[in-house]
Amino acid sequence: MARTIDQQIASTQAKLARLKERQKASETRRKIIVGSVVISNALKEPEKARALAALLRRAVTREVDQKELVGLMAELDEAAEKAERK
Repeated sequence: MARTIDQQIASTQAKLARLKERQKASETRRKIIVGSVVISNALKEPEKARALAALLRRAVTREVDQKELVGLMAELDEAAEKAERK
């Protein structure tokens, strides 16, 4: 039996919603991968650690986000200071 126009619309909307969900998941995964590479690289190179810490201090303005980054900021500061101690 042929589907009605309303059924076809509903089916297409459901497919669109699934595609949007997949796109969002892909974007999130990309951000996680890039963030991981940037952080690990910055922790190995003092200048990059200093630059990333400065960027995060300027760009992260929400208090809840700042609290989440406290540990990372300490690691970046420590990595940047290692070069100064040498």
